[in-house]
Amino acid sequence: MKPIIAIDGPAGAGKSTVSRRLAQALGLRYVDTGAMYRVVGVLADEQGVDLGDAPALAALIDALDLRFEEGAGGGRVIANGRDLSQAIRSAAAGQLASKVSVVPAVRERLVALQRAMSAGGGVVMEGRDIGTVVLPQATVKIYLVASPSERARRRSAELAARGERADVGQVTREIEERDRRDQGRSHSPLRPADDALLIDTSSEPIEAVVQRVRDVVAARHKA
Repeated sequence: MKPIIAIDGPAGAGKSTVSRRLAQALGLRYVDTGAMYRVVGVLADEQGVDLGDAPALAALIDALDLRFEEGAGGGRVIANGRDLSQAIRSAAAGQLASKVSVVPAVRERLVALQRAMSAGGGVVMEGRDIGTVVLPQATVKIYLVASPSERARRRSAELAARGERADVGQVTREIEERDRRDQGRSHSPLRPADDALLIDTSSEPIEAVVQRVRDVVAARHKA
């Protein structure tokens, strides 16, 4: 069976960059589960759906046509025929995602979609509960961490690159608030799987992190 690689960690730890580069290097499919929650949050906000209304959010997901597309210009997230790749990367979208992600009905439906996407293996899936809940049978489980200050610096740089105002202090507070929500929720809290390899990306180059994970994948499949 082709490898199933789960990469988890808090916001700003480097999950997306590492996961995408790893998938490209190994010729595997890349799935950003965080983008799925962002899509739900953005669509709910657009449609005036209360972020705590479980039945309405569930209905929104049941009607959702979602797909990921990889191209020369990077990845795109298409929801109901619309390209939401840029809209879901704002700071506001991140906060919306964190709020809808605590709703059990939302997680249950999106987890079902994520498991379907991983059927047959050959996938690198990143998120916050991949190794613990979504794909506990993953071939390799990685948990990335980084200091709050480094995560805030990265996030601020991303926002500034898109032309959004980025105050490092505000971004730090938002990251800490999201960490509290993600780690404290009763349903699928953010935590490393017992058998996950923890990697601190605070000062390690992305290329080195990707190579470390490639080495682990190669060793597991050789065995």
